[in-house]
Amino acid sequence: MSQLRSKVITLYKHLQYLGRDYPGLNGPQKFRKQVHDAFMKNKDEQDPKKIVALLAQGRYLAKEVEALYSLKKYRTVKQRYND
Repeated sequence: MSQLRSKVITLYKHLQYLGRDYPGLNGPQKFRKQVHDAFMKNKDEQDPKKIVALLAQGRYLAKEVEALYSLKKYRTVKQRYND
């Protein structure tokens, strides 16, 4: 169970770190609050299978956010050097 706990904490910290560059006027604060609320909603979960499923969902979200950032960087570079 402690291995799952450390994985959950690591994922939480990673998502909070990713949230610092989230686009939008209140994007970073909103994203971090949504992540915090999602983790607090499931804080009492005891079933290891459910925890593993939630971790997979969180990792998927992290990959999606990273892809969003990559696309944003690509569009910026393309816009700057396309002229």
